[in-house]
Amino acid sequence: MTQDTRSQEAGTPPRRPGPAARSTGTGNPQAVKTTTPARSRREIKIVEVAPIAPKARMRRRHWIAALTFGLVCVLPTVLVGWYLYTRAADQYASTVGFTVRAEDGAQQVDTLMGVAGGRANGSDADMLYEFIQSQGAVELVDERLDLRTLFGKPENDPYFTLSADTNIEELLDYWRRMVRVLYDPGTGLIEIEARAFAPQDALNITRTIHEISAQRINDLSAVAQADVLDYALRDLEDARERVREARLALTEFRNTEQIVDPTADLEGQMGLLNTLEAQLAEAIIEYDLTSGQSGRTSSRASAIEARIAVIENRIAQERQKLGLGATGNIGGYADLVGQFESLTVDREFAEQAYVSALAAYDAAKADARRKSRYLAAYIDPTLPQSPLYPARATLLFVTLLGTFGLFCLVTLIGYSLNDRR
Repeated sequence: MTQDTRSQEAGTPPRRPGPAARSTGTGNPQAVKTTTPARSRREIKIVEVAPIAPKARMRRRHWIAALTFGLVCVLPTVLVGWYLYTRAADQYASTVGFTVRAEDGAQQVDTLMGVAGGRANGSDADMLYEFIQSQGAVELVDERLDLRTLFGKPENDPYFTLSADTNIEELLDYWRRMVRVLYDPGTGLIEIEARAFAPQDALNITRTIHEISAQRINDLSAVAQADVLDYALRDLEDARERVREARLALTEFRNTEQIVDPTADLEGQMGLLNTLEAQLAEAIIEYDLTSGQSGRTSSRASAIEARIAVIENRIAQERQKLGLGATGNIGGYADLVGQFESLTVDREFAEQAYVSALAAYDAAKADARRKSRYLAAYIDPTLPQSPLYPARATLLFVTLLGTFGLFCLVTLIGYSLNDRR
């Protein structure tokens, strides 16, 4: 039974054949064949799986690394910790702070003498900073306190203490370890921290440092004042010599010209000359009157004429004096007055310079009587109550950190050499 017959029996219309059935002349759709390409096979890659790793175990390099860690890191840290907490002696720190100051009076004198002055002398502070760390300061403190005995008191601490048979160079190195100097160049402040194994010893060190520093500043101030006095004394001696020479020249002029004061002598000569000229005028007038009344041959006219001749002769002599010096050298009396005035001005100037030099010398002496520069302490030497050094925890941590870094470096170098084989 075909599909159309089954459709008719079921009461449904028969299905029309599709295009493929019509083309072949039959209604069977199974007559159409389709072709599909064959699937390509996948290539299968075989992966070799390594066997399971065995259980980890200590090898020779591990034992070497562990031994190195113990020797390089653990053992030194344990030894340092044991020494710090069982053998290292306590250290007490005393502090003192000071600066170099200058007095106002010294500043004024320095300004007058042409020397720069100020409230705080930075150059003196710089020099004092270097002096405290120098061998000279160590020797001065050692003379007063016996540093070898003071720093060698703890007997069971050979590392932090000082041996009794050390030389001055070793003592200087140890001094720089135990005495810390802080200096601020901007303000000129110097702060010193001195350590010792007893509170009183630390206090004595800071006191001694303050004393020798003050003495050094006083010595420097004395040297500066001596220089100022020396300069002032030289100026005074020069001014005194100039006064002596000026007075000697004026005395020689007076002796040579035989004139004490040419100005006064000139006034006298001019007064005498004026008087003679007035008398001459009167005599001439009288002569004219007499000669007009009794004639020129009269005895009275002859007497007046003789008087006129005498007055004229005297006037000529006085005028000759005004034109000649006592030595006979021709020269005006004005030249003598000019020389005298020049010598007088030189003497007065020398005397004024001498007065100024004497005042400067007196001021320099007054300044030398007092201390122009001094050491001002802004922190008095302190007496410590509890030890601050050695910083055991800090030193132990630094030791551990350093040894661990060394261990890491050695381990890396060892593994690198092993990998290059």
